[in-house]
Amino acid sequence: MSQSDTAAASFFSSSGDRFLARTISGSSVSIMGLPVTENVYEACLVSGDSFATLQCISKEFEEATFGLTREINTWLLILSAALIFFMQAGFAMLCAGSVRLKNVANTMLKNLLDACGAAVGFFTIGYAFAFGGDTESTTFIGTSNFFMRGDVSRSFWLFQFAFAATSATIVAGTLAER
Repeated sequence: MSQSDTAAASFFSSSGDRFLARTISGSSVSIMGLPVTENVYEACLVSGDSFATLQCISKEFEEATFGLTREINTWLLILSAALIFFMQAGFAMLCAGSVRLKNVANTMLKNLLDACGAAVGFFTIGYAFAFGGDTESTTFIGTSNFFMRGDVSRSFWLFQFAFAATSATIVAGTLAER
């Protein structure tokens, strides 16, 4: 490895940018922070068939990127949940602009309590009713995962809660000053 390659590898490693880092050390290569052996191509070339070689290389890279894909999906779910939950603030401002000045504080408190009530309700029974069904049989309403017990993805729960809370706030906004 040349001196410029070593400097570039140490720069990216020290800056912590795992998506740009490509470090070479002995027999291992790290691309996007994922360890990949240098001889993936040679190891997959054993059969001599080009289709089997491409399948082997594809399988190796798929296994190497599986964890990264899961992390990206989790991050996108959390980001989407935050954006959806920011709709709560938008609906609160809409309600505040639709009522008289003396009722603004009451409307804002109602919107806050809608979000809190939705959190408690979705945590206790909402998620279980929506997604707690058995995988073997089709049911109308869920029968498991109450209080988030069992195998529950926290990021998926947050995403679904944001929708539930926002829909409760939309309905509550129609009742302003009525």
